[in-house]
Amino acid sequence: MIRLACDYQEGCHPKILERMVQTNLESTVGYGFDPYCESAKAKIKQACGTPNAEVYLLVGGTQTNSTVIRAILRPCEGVIAVTTGHVNGHEAGAIEFGGHKVLTLPSHDGKMNAQELDRYITGTFADSSWEHGVIPAMVYISQSTETGSVYSLSELEAIAAVAHKHGMPLFIDGARLGYGLASEGCDVTLKDVARLADVFYIGGTKVGTLLGEAVVFTNTRYAKNFFTIMKQSGAVLAKGRVIGLQFDTLFTDDLYMQISRHAVAMAMKLKAALQAKEYRFFSESPSNQQFVIMDNDKLKAFEEKVQVSHWCAVDEHHTAVRLCTSWATTEETIDRVIELL
Repeated sequence: MIRLACDYQEGCHPKILERMVQTNLESTVGYGFDPYCESAKAKIKQACGTPNAEVYLLVGGTQTNSTVIRAILRPCEGVIAVTTGHVNGHEAGAIEFGGHKVLTLPSHDGKMNAQELDRYITGTFADSSWEHGVIPAMVYISQSTETGSVYSLSELEAIAAVAHKHGMPLFIDGARLGYGLASEGCDVTLKDVARLADVFYIGGTKVGTLLGEAVVFTNTRYAKNFFTIMKQSGAVLAKGRVIGLQFDTLFTDDLYMQISRHAVAMAMKLKAALQAKEYRFFSESPSNQQFVIMDNDKLKAFEEKVQVSHWCAVDEHHTAVRLCTSWATTEETIDRVIELL
């Protein structure tokens, strides 16, 4: 079975596994204060161009999103996201479980519109009874988005400007940040993300690690007591070096971007084949996620050999599905999928 349903179905990059085996019997201090974590954090700060940032290593995306939001917002405050945002639709109400409402705006191919954001915030506080509702206090977006789209630099700058105009932090979910940065036509760099966001994270789980996300607070005033809140949230890994060593490896010799570019190249090869075979696309994606519309009978036969993710029903006879490439996807795999289409 070929598995393209998501981008975290393999283990980890061989270089990471090799280092984990090499260091397995070493004894280090715990909770993320070991030499591997310290080295990883230093390399991440250097790559981001933010020597004064604070970096924390957590296990997974939902845990990271909920812990960051819970750490920054007061009990009466909410986070603004688009309807398709991961925190709104794919985290089992984790944000609400932590005591904070997700305040939604329309999604435009997965993206937030800066003008709509500004109107929403301005309109909320123009209402004389705004204190009776949940107070918008943070802006959340992801790069790349849930539909595989990628924000341009001008779009990110516009959203950051609105958030900061209203005194709100911009939080960028980077679960697939590597694939977004490596996507075709992307004019955003890691340093741009660090410059514009108050807090963001670099995803490892979907981009080469067994597990792990690296949270970067560029605006360190929002990091107050973050380690303690991590601990309270069950987000501190006693064997912290397990995550630190992985990110230390990813940020050595540009491995993170190398494997991200590979995944996108595989996705673009698949996309070109789909276009040549005249498949319709549900959304336009330049990243590692491709959303294609398939005839249900064709899909049933296809799924006997290829696992995909069902996205939504398009009509009675067609379904939109997601095909994800990853750092581990081989050219031979894509060639086989193309044969089966």
